[in-house]
Amino acid sequence: MDIQQKTALVTGASRGVGMRVARALADRGCHLILHSRNTAGTDALAAQLKKQGARVHQVAAELADPDALESLIAEVKDVCGGKLDILYNNAAVMTPYLSRFTVPASDYAVSFQVNAIAPAKLCDAFIPGMLERGWGRVVNVTSGIADQPELMAYSCSKAALDRYVRDMVPTLKGTNVLMNLLDPGWLRTDLGGPDAPNDPDSVLPGALVPVLLDQEAGSGKLYRAQDYAQKP
Repeated sequence: MDIQQKTALVTGASRGVGMRVARALADRGCHLILHSRNTAGTDALAAQLKKQGARVHQVAAELADPDALESLIAEVKDVCGGKLDILYNNAAVMTPYLSRFTVPASDYAVSFQVNAIAPAKLCDAFIPGMLERGWGRVVNVTSGIADQPELMAYSCSKAALDRYVRDMVPTLKGTNVLMNLLDPGWLRTDLGGPDAPNDPDSVLPGALVPVLLDQEAGSGKLYRAQDYAQKP
């Protein structure tokens, strides 16, 4: 799939999976809109990509704040003239590891706002334009986490995001707008922690698979980045 000159928004682009995805998209000729909590978080990445010749714009928003999310949507629409081609919903939070049955309501609230509501609203904002133009790729980063009630808020929020993707399949069926899920695997990132088994670089090339799909591949599928990783 040739994605040169496509405009892509990558949320959580300051580090980890988002940073690596942004670099890979730039290598394929995309125009990048880099999101982080503050623009300082993507300064180094933006400078690097611009040096390589990429067109880059930085945006900032705390996705836990609904008003900031709405402002982000408006800014991105202004930057791309309402024509976003690729939406890569990567940003997420993981609340503290707590004893089972003790996770507070506040942990559920922030987890759902950042991990489910924010990506859903970004999809709601940009998928209609993709449908009008007849092309779009949306990747929502999910998790393979299971059987860990100590992280229930995170797990449930990711399950909600999965459901959004799967319930939207009939709407996207037969179109060239594809929305799928990407499980990056357990990586040694700020979110995954130092004990994770996989190097962050192993997320590629798998993380780009849902972006590069042909129309016939369809929507609503789960792609696992580690299935494509080169193992030692």
